[in-house]
Amino acid sequence: MEAHLIEMLGMLLRWLHVIAGIAWVGSSFYFVWLDDSLDPPAPDSEAARKGVSGELWAVHGGGFYNPQKYAVAPASLPEKLHWFKWEAYVTWMSGTALLVLVYWMRAQAMMVDPSVASLTSAQAVGIGAASMVVSWVVYDLLCRSPLGRHNRVLAVVVFALLTLLGWELSRTLGGRAAYIHVGTSIGTIMAANVFFVIIPGQRRMVAAMRAGLKPNPADGARGKQRSVHNNYFTLPVVFIMISNHYSATYGHPRAWAVLALIAAAGVLIRHFFNKRHKGLNAWPYLAVSAALLAVVAVWTAPHIQALPPVKGEVTLDRVRGIVGQRCVACHSQAPTFAGISQPPAGVILTSADGIVQNAQRIYQQVVVTRIMPLGNATQITDEERAVIAAWVTAGASAK
Repeated sequence: MEAHLIEMLGMLLRWLHVIAGIAWVGSSFYFVWLDDSLDPPAPDSEAARKGVSGELWAVHGGGFYNPQKYAVAPASLPEKLHWFKWEAYVTWMSGTALLVLVYWMRAQAMMVDPSVASLTSAQAVGIGAASMVVSWVVYDLLCRSPLGRHNRVLAVVVFALLTLLGWELSRTLGGRAAYIHVGTSIGTIMAANVFFVIIPGQRRMVAAMRAGLKPNPADGARGKQRSVHNNYFTLPVVFIMISNHYSATYGHPRAWAVLALIAAAGVLIRHFFNKRHKGLNAWPYLAVSAALLAVVAVWTAPHIQALPPVKGEVTLDRVRGIVGQRCVACHSQAPTFAGISQPPAGVILTSADGIVQNAQRIYQQVVVTRIMPLGNATQITDEERAVIAAWVTAGASAK
C-alpha cells in the first residue's frame, strides 16, 4: 500500500508539474511574441497620446483583440490588473517536490553511480541542492554586474557556465541525476527571476502609480530582460524533462556535451521563432539547430563496447538466470532493491514472456548504453552482458 501511495503521489505531482509548466511556457511564448509583433501607433492617434508604444490587432476564437503596450505605464491604473506569477511558482514547487520524491528520497538508487563517484545519499542530495542554489546566485550576480548590460555576451557566459555545471555534475552523479539537476538549476533560475526580480519590479511600478509617482523605467527594463532569458531557457528545460526516456543521451560517455549541443539547438529554435515574429529572416538559426541535432544523432549512435566471447550454448533459460540475478530486484511486481517501490517504466522481468517481450529494451539498456543495472549495483559482468547480446542478436528465441 505504501508503494502504491508513493506512486500515486508521484503521478499527481508530475501531472501538476506538466499542467503548470504548460501554462508558464505558454504565457512566456505569448508575451514574447506579443512584444515582437507590436507596431507603433500613428503619431497623432489617441493611442500615442495615451503613451502607448505598440499595439496590434488579432483574431482568435471568433473574437477580435487589440492589445496595447505602454512605454512605461498608463496615466492611471485600471481597477482590475492581471498578474502572471502562479504558473511559475507552481511549476517550480511541483517540480521540486517531484525531485525530492523521485531522486532525493531514493538517492542511493537514483543519483549515485559507483562507477562515477562513491557518494553517500546525503552527499548526492547536497550536491544536487547546492547546484540549484549556486546557479541562481551566480546567474543573478552576473545579471546585476556590468556584464548584464551586454545581453549577447551575458548569454554566452551563462550558457558556458551551465555547460560547466553539466560537466561537473556528470563527474559526481549518475547520468539521469546529472541531467535532471541541470534542469532543476535552470528551472530555479527561471522561477527566481519571477519571484525576486520580475514581480517585485512590477509591484514597485504599481505602488508608484498608486502614489501618484512616475514608475522607474529600470524596473520594466530589468523585468523584460529576465522574461526574455526565461523564454530562451524553456526548450532546453523541456528536453531535460523528457530526457530520462532516452538513455543514448544521458548514458553517453560525454553526456554533458550531448546536453550542451541539444540545449544550444533548443535556444536557436526559440531564437528562430522570436526572429520570425519580428518578420526577420531567421532560417539560418533553424538550419544550425538542425545541424546540431544531426551531430547528436550521429554521435550517440550505438557503439557497443567489446565483449568477451560467449562460452557454451545461449538459451532463454541462461538469459533468464542472469536477468533474475541482476535485474529482477527492480523489475518485479514488488521490487526488493532499496529505494525502488515500483518496477521502472513498468517493465517486469520475472517471467520468460516478460524477458522475450522486452528483449530489445534489455539489449539497449544493458549492452549498448550499459545504463542498467543502475550504477551496476547488482554487479553484472561483461561475460553476462555478452550472453544477453548473443541471445538478442540471434533473434531472442523463446527457447
